[in-house]
Amino acid sequence: MEAGFLVPALAFVTLGAGIIFGIWSINRTRNKSNDEKSSLAKDGPGPQPFR
Repeated sequence: MEAGFLVPALAFVTLGAGIIFGIWSINRTRNKSNDEKSSLAKDGPGPQPFR
């Protein structure tokens, strides 16, 4: 294999892997929005320092 073929081939493989990873990451982030939210703040109104 010559460098004239190897370098562009590796560039396209890397570009394709980045695109696939980006699409996977976006889908994963969108699916996380349906997860249950934290219940840590449901106990009370919280601190009120200016009262």
